[in-house]
Amino acid sequence: MTHPNVNTLWAETLVEELVAGGVEAVCVSPGSRSTPLTVACTQHSDLRVYSHLDERSSAFFALGRAKRTGRPTPLVCTSGTAAANFHPAVVEAAQSGVAMLVLTADRPPELTDSGANQTIDQEKLYGDAVRWYRDMPEPEAEPRKLRMLRTTVARALAGSSGSDPGPVHLNCRFRKPLEPTAVPEDHRDGVPEDWAGGDRLASEGRDGPYVVTAQGAGQLDEMDLKRVVSAVDAADRGLVVAGPADGGLGPDALEALVEATGFPVFADSLSNLRFGRHIERTPVVGGYDAYLGTDAVADWPDPEVVLRFGASPTSKPLCHYLRDADCRQFVVAPGGRWTEATFTASDLIVADPDTTARGIAASAADPGEPSWTDRFRRAERVHWDTIAGALKGDYWEGGVLADVTRLVPDPATLFVSNSMPVRDLDRFGEPRAVDLTVLGNRGASGIDGITSTALGAGSATDDPLVLVIGDLAYYHDMNGLLALARCGVDATIVLLDNDGGGIFHMLPIADHDTFETQFKTPHGLDFEPTGDLYDLDFERLADRESFCDAFEDSVGGDGTQVLSVEFDAEDSHARRDALQGKLVESL
Repeated sequence: MTHPNVNTLWAETLVEELVAGGVEAVCVSPGSRSTPLTVACTQHSDLRVYSHLDERSSAFFALGRAKRTGRPTPLVCTSGTAAANFHPAVVEAAQSGVAMLVLTADRPPELTDSGANQTIDQEKLYGDAVRWYRDMPEPEAEPRKLRMLRTTVARALAGSSGSDPGPVHLNCRFRKPLEPTAVPEDHRDGVPEDWAGGDRLASEGRDGPYVVTAQGAGQLDEMDLKRVVSAVDAADRGLVVAGPADGGLGPDALEALVEATGFPVFADSLSNLRFGRHIERTPVVGGYDAYLGTDAVADWPDPEVVLRFGASPTSKPLCHYLRDADCRQFVVAPGGRWTEATFTASDLIVADPDTTARGIAASAADPGEPSWTDRFRRAERVHWDTIAGALKGDYWEGGVLADVTRLVPDPATLFVSNSMPVRDLDRFGEPRAVDLTVLGNRGASGIDGITSTALGAGSATDDPLVLVIGDLAYYHDMNGLLALARCGVDATIVLLDNDGGGIFHMLPIADHDTFETQFKTPHGLDFEPTGDLYDLDFERLADRESFCDAFEDSVGGDGTQVLSVEFDAEDSHARRDALQGKLVESL
């Protein structure tokens, strides 16, 4: 095959290796300097190209796909601030351990620090947020360089999804001409078919990835496993805590661990262990946020051992409960990153969560005290009965999350925004035996890119997609709604509109005179015009009955609907407090 120029040869080789490494889709934003990569991606028959006009939205869309698939969806952009707009999503991917591969186009080296248009210093642009960085050499039809390119792409894909998954950045430099036109300097009619001089590895690669990386699952050695099992067997009162997770501990391994130890499971709403068939046989606790740290449980004994999986829990009461528990706590972190911000954990286990749980289950011989688990079972019944009773009265923000988790179809993907929605899901989302994948951006816990991340997750599956989002997060990423039409994604978007958000009502600043002007900041925006702007159905709903009817119609139908429910933030906080008081009294 004759290539018009070395840029074309280089970009096509790079894309060939992406596909050989299992990449099925890329996110591309239009730009000039990235033309060789964009053309190569578009012309590859085995690659789906998601086109995004906004680089920030593109990066969060790719983040969402990776959350749902566990594999990177590479990003392509031009040079300059286009690359800088990837940064928020790169940070989130780094913090939450999500696979990402960033391909930024760049000017040739001599234009750096020259005042050349759209040229910035892209060397290590994302700092230590990336797991690995490589500034690529300029394209050249030279066998060793092309073998290096294939090797680098294979390494980048493996590095982004290894034991400590996260972003990898390849900075790709191109000289003009950028279009697939013949360049006399390269060859009179383009780069000839025999350019590699018989070096088939350089010109054709291998059958599959150029470099196959074997990702071994970290496993505890026998002595370390015995040390953990000894602590587990010695405890009558133990807990399994499953925090937010993108992969890791699976339901089968959890079920085996609980069967062997008898320990109850505190499952964060983003752990993907609060929902699923396993809860029919596993004591999954979901209402702990409402009663831990209250007078109702003040005289309960502490756990004697805690096994922690995933990131730090969403629930502050649970974090404080674990902080104050005088016991041994094992944190399982496959990449070795510290995920316990109160600094009271005693042991770090750098090993695969699933393998570790199965190893403990196979060796544990002394189940815990049944009355310890029964104590939490009773508290759970009281909590969920209290919520069910409250839903018969006035509606509040948390009630919407209770209804969403009750009515969402099986299977489905649920994405929940930061600030109050994820906290309400954690408190009011009752465990349920359905195939529900629950996702959120809890790495850096920002409200930017929420819509785009959700739509990216939805693009990776045929399951219905539900996004629950606050008004500020909806406003922050309205550009992301363009992906509905450009990328062919449908969603049910539940918009909790309290005119400015309610998270700061929970902080001491709410008692100060700057609260109204600088923290509450009502925006006064009417979001209904987004329906016409992005060709979606926008509906305002005034009460629980109308919301539930509209929600079931939306998740069972086609197209995208925004179901907007308006609340007063202060009233919703008062309802949360009143419900907690009633729960404590009942307990």
